[in-house]
Amino acid sequence: MIKDSLISKPTIKNRSLSARLHIPIISFLLLFLANSTTAQEQIIIESQYLKCNDTVLVFTPSNVNEKSPTLFLLHGWSGAYSDWSSKTDIQKVSDKFGFRIITPDGFYNSWYLNNVDTNKMQWRTFFDKELYPKMKERYNLDAKRTFITGLSMGGHGAINIFIDDTTRFRAAGSMSGVLNLQDTRLKKTQMNEVLGTYSPENSLFDSSSAINRLDSIKGSEKMMVISCGAQDGLVKSAKDFAERCNQMEIANTLIISPGNHTWDYWIFALDLHLFLFEKYLNE
Repeated sequence: MIKDSLISKPTIKNRSLSARLHIPIISFLLLFLANSTTAQEQIIIESQYLKCNDTVLVFTPSNVNEKSPTLFLLHGWSGAYSDWSSKTDIQKVSDKFGFRIITPDGFYNSWYLNNVDTNKMQWRTFFDKELYPKMKERYNLDAKRTFITGLSMGGHGAINIFIDDTTRFRAAGSMSGVLNLQDTRLKKTQMNEVLGTYSPENSLFDSSSAINRLDSIKGSEKMMVISCGAQDGLVKSAKDFAERCNQMEIANTLIISPGNHTWDYWIFALDLHLFLFEKYLNE
C-alpha cells in the first residue's frame, strides 16, 4: 500500500506518519515546495530489507517532460540522503541539465552492500526490489535515459549497482570512488561492520570490489565515467579500474583533474558527469 501526503510547508517533517496510518511495507511522504513550479519531493520508504526507513529526495527539472532523463546520485561514507542538497543547489543542477535527480539514503556506513548478517541492512536488495522498482513505476523510468553515479563510497555503490544489471541504465559514473575496497583506509575500522572482520581469509573484500567484478560485463559498450582528483588518495583506484576496463574492452572515460577528496571537487565532478551523460543521450 502506498500513501501520498501533500504538505504545504516543505519544512514540516513527520517520520511517524506511516506508523500512525498503519502502512505495512512502503509509505511515501511527499514534500512540495510551495513557491515553485518545480516539485521537490521527500519520499520515505519503509523497507523490508533495510530494517528501517529510507529517505529519498527527488528533484524534478522545471522543464520536465516524458523524455526527461533520471540520475540516481549516491552520497559518500558518513553521509546521508541530504548531503548533496546541503552542499550545492541540486534543484539548480536539475534545471540546468534537465535531469530528474534522485538522492537516496545510503546511511553512514552501508557501502551500498548487503550486510553479511542477514538480520541487518541489505542495501543492494533494497535497491533491486524496492527503490528502483518504485522509482521506475512512479516516474516511468526509461532505461535508455537512466543513469547512476556517486562519490567515494557512493562511487563504489553506483558502479557495483550498474555492474549488477546494466540493462537498467544508459551509463554510470564514479567520483573519487572506492573501486577496489583494498584501497580504503576504512576496511579494518568501518567496512568490517558490513563484510566481517578484515583479513586475508575474508574474500568478500575482493569479491565486492567493482574492479574484480568486471568479467560479467566484458565487452560492454555502455559508458562508465571514472573521475578523480589528481591529489586524491583514491586516484590509483580510478586508474587501476580504467586500465582493467581497457583490458576487457569495456567502455570507459577516465578523467583525472586537479582536486582532492573534497566537496569542491565533487560539485565540479557532478557537473562534469551530467555534461557527459547529456552528450551520451544525444548520440
